[in-house]
Amino acid sequence: MDAEQIDGWAGALFDIARSEGALGAVEEELFRFARSLEGNDELRNVLVDPAVPGERKSGVLSDLLGNASPITAGIVSLVVTTGHTRDLSAIVDRLLARAASTRSAVVAQVRSAVPLDEGQRARLASALGQAVGKEVEVRVIIDPTVLGGLIAQIGDTVIDGSVRTRLDQLKELI
Repeated sequence: MDAEQIDGWAGALFDIARSEGALGAVEEELFRFARSLEGNDELRNVLVDPAVPGERKSGVLSDLLGNASPITAGIVSLVVTTGHTRDLSAIVDRLLARAASTRSAVVAQVRSAVPLDEGQRARLASALGQAVGKEVEVRVIIDPTVLGGLIAQIGDTVIDGSVRTRLDQLKELI
């Protein structure tokens, strides 16, 4: 799927979630599902394999999205059943960017070894907002490989304040 098609899918799904009055919840649920899909090769393989029966894929999705809103479950099911599972993360990222744009904001994907509480998210959003000159919405991905600190990505800009990077820099100096 090319960038134009991804934008088209994201726009259509954004319109559905917004018209149902569930955009905020759908954004968060889709973000979590897309990151889970990226981080789980077995799950991704089951959902993209054309040899896996549709009923099995539906069962896997039902198990994973049992607590999600029906809109989120329907969106994920639609993307998977139409054969676009490989593009789901890109579609979700474009949907999130579109939703943030309607609020005059940008999305920062932040990798952290530990969950961040609301106060930490607010301070981080403020600091990143000052760095990029825009309102920032923080989406946290728990990534134990970070070890400590954070890695923030806003569009093509990456701000790496992780312990792993600092250790790698120290190794180069020694």
